[in-house]
Amino acid sequence: MDFAIIDIIAFVGFLVFVIGVSLYVSRNKENTEDYFLAGRSLSWWVIGLSLIASNISTEHFVGMAGQGFRGDIGLAIASFEWIAALALIVVALYLLPKFLQSGIYTIPEYLEYRYDKKTRTLMSVFMLVFYVCITIATVLYAGAFALKEIFDISLIKGVWMIGLTGGLYTVYGGLKAVVWSDVIQGTALLLGGMLVTYLGMVEIGGWDAFVELSDGRLHTVLPLDHPELPWLAVFLGGMWIPNLFYFGLNQFITQRTLGAKSIVEGQKGVLFGASIKLLIPFIIVFPGIIAYELYGGQIANGDAAYPTLITELLPAGLVGIMFAALFGATMSTLDSLLNSAATIFVIDIYKPFINKNISSSESVRIGRISTFFLMILACLWAPIISQFEGGLYLFLQLYWGFIQPGVVAVFFLGLVWKKVPSNAAFWAMLLNIPVYGGLLWAFPNIAFLHHMAITFLFVLAFMSIYTYLRPGSGVKHHTTIPVKYELDYKLQPVVKIWAVAIFIATVSLYIIFY
Repeated sequence: MDFAIIDIIAFVGFLVFVIGVSLYVSRNKENTEDYFLAGRSLSWWVIGLSLIASNISTEHFVGMAGQGFRGDIGLAIASFEWIAALALIVVALYLLPKFLQSGIYTIPEYLEYRYDKKTRTLMSVFMLVFYVCITIATVLYAGAFALKEIFDISLIKGVWMIGLTGGLYTVYGGLKAVVWSDVIQGTALLLGGMLVTYLGMVEIGGWDAFVELSDGRLHTVLPLDHPELPWLAVFLGGMWIPNLFYFGLNQFITQRTLGAKSIVEGQKGVLFGASIKLLIPFIIVFPGIIAYELYGGQIANGDAAYPTLITELLPAGLVGIMFAALFGATMSTLDSLLNSAATIFVIDIYKPFINKNISSSESVRIGRISTFFLMILACLWAPIISQFEGGLYLFLQLYWGFIQPGVVAVFFLGLVWKKVPSNAAFWAMLLNIPVYGGLLWAFPNIAFLHHMAITFLFVLAFMSIYTYLRPGSGVKHHTTIPVKYELDYKLQPVVKIWAVAIFIATVSLYIIFY
């Protein structure tokens, strides 16, 4: 594809601007709290935009739009966003205050606070392995795939281009560099997505033509026997497990909420992110459906739907801007993943097992080194993702099921039942792997969300029986980190009203697109 000079200027200028701002705001971060949690000083709007920018990346624009393109799912893939908005309400009202009041740096650290060190370490190892082998690799591959489709850059070159660019300023700046790059790139991403949707609607002839030509792709509630997203799994079953895990127990997402300046700021930030989640399907899934209506006969792989729309619709000058937005989307997710993985490595593995007396400045140095090596590992692994045939977005959801149900069960049962012992939690997380893997092998034609739900119930049953037979003392471990958040916090009216509004909006969307 030929580029106008303005396209090149827009891309390079945007990239330099993002990196420059990120490095500037993160200068002089020399202690652990500054580097890993941005000094616990983040405001709600920064948290919300960073949460969305970290969450929404090229695997959405490539993978989720691809599912919109495919006729068997269509707009129903939006449930991953709309159920997520409801899950974020649970995070804001229930989980976040508990995490902030404990003064933790990482989510696995809370498991030592509640259970013991071995349970914390097990989750830390799980998270590092799955970050590198699943999420970071998927983000890199999706970004490289988009570059290949739009600009004919080879997959390998694209992976290393994205990995090095996003990784190096994360190495230097820590979480504060991450959140400010997210704010800029998240805004560009949302505006660019709205632009593509608008141009696609114009090209197809407006809303009425879009609905008429959608060929049944605008339904959000699929039959009970649907192989991937049956309504039972979406509303009452397995869909809740990845969403509660991803937005409440996933260091990659929760790290910016742990850096909130207060509990209220953190809660408002989470709800702000939930509000934006309701809009995501309109700027990602709709374009995938539009691509089918306009260019269905030209696209062999559904994951190429969004890139095709860009190359066909955007005029000279806007291509570079959208290229920058897509590139930025990948970097905003990548930098968050790398920073979170490095935080887990330093706080949960290096400090407890290698150097218990590590200084604050040494923690920052080890964090930077580990960020760099994790980036290299992910770049080497990313090309393997191309071998998955089920669609990029479902690949990401499917394989996290090997740990998500167990982690969700361990956290929630531990929060509501003080007698659950540490051994029950430890073995429950390990048990998740063979149970979920066995279900995938034995019942390959059943929706993987059902597999998640069954695994979750099995793990809960195991933990309950274990607790009845060998109950714990109910005594919690305590962190040595000073707590700056009010321990007698009461839910604020603005938080209650905002949460209710999101719930009503979500239900309304399902009614409209039933």
